[in-house]
Formats: sequence, C-alpha cells, structure tokens
Amino acid sequence: MGSGHVLVYAFDVFIKLYVAEGYSEREAAELIMTHNLFGLEIDKRAFQLAYFALMMKGRQYSRRILNKNIKLNLHQFSNIDNISEEFYARIEELSLMDKDQFTNTLDRFKVLVDKFKAATEIGSVINVTDINFTDVEEFRNLVNVFPEFSNMDELYAIPVIHEQLNEMLDIVEIMIAKYAAVVTNPPYLNKMSGILGSYVTANYKDVKTDLFSVFIKMNSNLLEENGYAGFMTPFVWMFIKSYEQLRDYLITNKSISSLIQMEYSAFEEATVPVCCFTIKNTLLEPIGNYFKLSDFKGGMKVQEEKVLEGIQNPEVSYFYQTNQENFKKIPGEPISFWVSENVLNSFDEVLLRNISISDGQTKTGNNNKYLRLWYEISFQKFGKKNMWVPHAKGGTYRRWYGNLDTVINWSNEARLHYQNDNVARIAPEHIWFRKGISWTLISSSNKLSMRVLPDTATFNLAAPSIFIQPDFLNSHILGLLNSPVAENYRNIFNPTLNTNIGDILNIPIISGKEDITSNIVEHNIKISKNDWDIFENSWDFKKHSLI
Repeated sequence: MGSGHVLVYAFDVFIKLYVAEGYSEREAAELIMTHNLFGLEIDKRAFQLAYFALMMKGRQYSRRILNKNIKLNLHQFSNIDNISEEFYARIEELSLMDKDQFTNTLDRFKVLVDKFKAATEIGSVINVTDINFTDVEEFRNLVNVFPEFSNMDELYAIPVIHEQLNEMLDIVEIMIAKYAAVVTNPPYLNKMSGILGSYVTANYKDVKTDLFSVFIKMNSNLLEENGYAGFMTPFVWMFIKSYEQLRDYLITNKSISSLIQMEYSAFEEATVPVCCFTIKNTLLEPIGNYFKLSDFKGGMKVQEEKVLEGIQNPEVSYFYQTNQENFKKIPGEPISFWVSENVLNSFDEVLLRNISISDGQTKTGNNNKYLRLWYEISFQKFGKKNMWVPHAKGGTYRRWYGNLDTVINWSNEARLHYQNDNVARIAPEHIWFRKGISWTLISSSNKLSMRVLPDTATFNLAAPSIFIQPDFLNSHILGLLNSPVAENYRNIFNPTLNTNIGDILNIPIISGKEDITSNIVEHNIKISKNDWDIFENSWDFKKHSLI
C-alpha cells in the first residue's frame, strides 16, 4: 500500500458512493475506514504514513472519529521467528482441545508461522492459498486461550508473542479474502535477494521474471467474481517472451477490461515505460478498451488529456476495442491490441523461423583478453585460417553492411576456453562462418537496421544473427527485414529498445518478386560496403574518396 496515496484517493471515491446512497459523510467515513479499505506493507515508515493519512482523511469528514478507537484494516508485516517452546507448552496447558486435535491444529499452525519467518522481506507475496477462514478460526482458538497473563507469562514474553500471532492472523485474513477491487502500483524488481528470489521461484515459477508480475497474478486471484484489479506496471509484460506465461494466464482466465500504453517516459517518477490496466475476474467480457499513447510526448499531462479525449470521442485513431482472443493468434501472445485482421491472418503463413537457423552465440568470458579492434593485431594473423577473425558485436544504426571493427581470438586454445569456461560459450560449429543477417540487440532507434554477416565472421549476444536456409534468397530476406513491414511486425512483438531473435523469427515471409528485391538489396549492400570501406575503420580501406 506504500504511504497510502491509493487509499486516500479511494476514500474520496467511497464517500461519494455512500452519500449518493443517502448516508451522511460522518457515517460514511467510519464505514469506509472499517469495512472498505485494506492495505498491507513491509516498510514501517510507509505503514505509519498510510495509517496517519487515512485517519486524517476520516477526521476531515467526522470531527470526533479520533475518539472512537477505530482500528483500520492496515497492517505491517513482521518477522515471526521467535516463538518459544514455552508459548506452545502454555497454550497446550490451557487448551480445551483433545490431544489429537491440538497436535493436528498446532502442526498446521506451525507451517503457517514458518511462512512468516522472513515476512518483512517477502511481504504480500507470501503464499497462503492453502489457508481458508475455517483454518484461521481454528488457529485463533488455538492461541487465544489466555484468560489473563501470569507473571511467568510476562517473563517468557508470551503476551508479546500472542499479540504478534494475532496480528499475523489478521494479515492472513486480508490475504485470503476476496475483494470487489484491488489496486496497486507493485514493486518493480527483477534482481531479488536470495531469500525473496528463492521464495518467488519456488511459489510463483511461471511469473518469476519480476516481482511486479508476481503481484499481477496474485492480486488478480484476490478478486471476487466480476471484481476488478487495477495496476500500474512496466509495459514489458505485454510483449517480452519471459512474461509469456503471465499473458497466457490472463488471457485464458481473466478479461483485460482496459489498458493504457503510455509514452515511453510519461511517468517520470517511475523512470521506466509504464502502462495502466484493469483486469476483470470473468471470461465473459473478452472485448477490452485500449489506448495507445506511445506517440504523444509531453508527460502525464498530455497522456491524461488524450485519455479523456478518447473517452469522449471513441473515433480517435489511438483508441481500440479488441477481443483478447486475437492475442492467441500472434506468436508469443503479445498484447498487441492495434493489430488488424489482415495482419492476424498473416501469421498463418510461413514464418521466418521456419526457413532459418538461429543457434547460440559466442561469449569470451574475458573480452580484454580475447577481443581486439582489428588494427590492434598483426594483419598476418587476421582471417579465419589464422588466429584472429572478424567478430560482430552490434554497433550504431547501420543497414546492409558494416559495423565490423572487432576481431576475436579463434585459436585452438581460445576455442577450448569458450567451450569449457563457466562464463564463456561458443556457437555450435554448424553455424561457424556462414553468411547471415545480423543486427544490434539494443538500439535507441525504433527502426530496424539489418546488415550482412560475412562468411568470415562470428558474432556475440550484442549482434543477434540468423542464417537463411539454402532454398531461400538471403538478400530477399534482408530486404524484407529492412522494410517498414518488418518494423511493424517487430513492434507487434516487442516495441522496446531490444530487438530479440524471437521477435525477428516470428515475422511472416512475404513471397513474390524475389529476384527483383534481391537485385535491389545486393546493390544496396554494395553501396553500403563502399561507404564503409572509404573510412579507415574498415580493414578493406584503400584510400579516402576525396583523394
């Protein structure tokens, strides 16, 4: 819940709803605080701020509310790791359960307590799906057996433990309840600590890529039937392969009611490209409302204006209504809501992955030792029959040919290192020194810049490469990949700064007039190579064109 901004906003919404139903603001404030708002937090200061903000919000509508001893449904996680055997012995002594019932209930309770050993680190993603309200009631009956605390109880800190366990059960009740609405801006974290990372992997394997994806799945399961979950998260989950299982889960089990894909840096506070979306807990409403605001610069003010404009006028070009079943027709199920029917049907054709090879890359594990700029080595040692060979590693935006200024040590000793080192790796031999198509993995441009990978070169992760099967013209495919058509397809799969191999391999092949396009592409390659070779950064440099 953070410091309570969403709770405070929700308070104002609920006030209007209650007043519309005939309640006074004073009555409504108390009901909202005790029946409508729930929140969990791992950070003590954020919890205190949220609690204070909500109490002050209640005071705004009811002057005497601070004197009513109202207990908010807000809780802070605490580690439960200090339960003494004296406590368990004491509750057994006072329990009215028979021995077998007590033993069974205590064993199940200890399993729950064990989940909260690192609660301040794991927090709301603690998996309590195996607990129900009947269990919680049994656990309360187990621990609430003290008519009063004795001096000996005080000595063993039993009252403190008793309070901790009841607070834990309060949290569990919130975590297993079903809600009409769940709203969150979840934490964005893909490099987790050992404890949190291990827990997420063990309990949320299908959505473990980032902590926010865990929250998306978990929170969408907190909904009652037809309830809504609202999120603000990075938009990478919509496209990237590592979130494919999350997308499949949502498309298969929920309805994406609305989604706003914002301009790349619209939400300055997050410093990441974000989207806002709502999930409805039903499968009966597959058609959702989508806003594509990625072309509108100017920050949140402009984004807000465009959303309101789209609501008032659904005919605007950036508003779409799409059946989410269409996403299943696209490889990887990206949430590409703007795709036309013709484009959807094109995925029934041959895809680039059906006619090409893409199988690994070479990584040295020690670039300082095994990579050089070509002019740093003796030219007598240059070439695939010698010690150093060309090595593509990305580079700036450039089409058709170029960005070849690095060489890699390809001696027997070096290749053995790439093969056996724990960090290094080597591409399989069947793709060594094959003519292919390469590009830069990460680029600041939204345009594809594909170029020839010569049959004298190797490549690494920064320069993903594919190799076309012999029955197809390499130059024709290169022309396709440098076209606006390919860019449009790439943006369907992944409109980020990364162009992954999977994004390229999913592009449908457009057949026809291969000879014509191949001639044009070969001419472009020749022009680009001549341009590359007139500068001294090319090993084929002879003289500058101005001389």
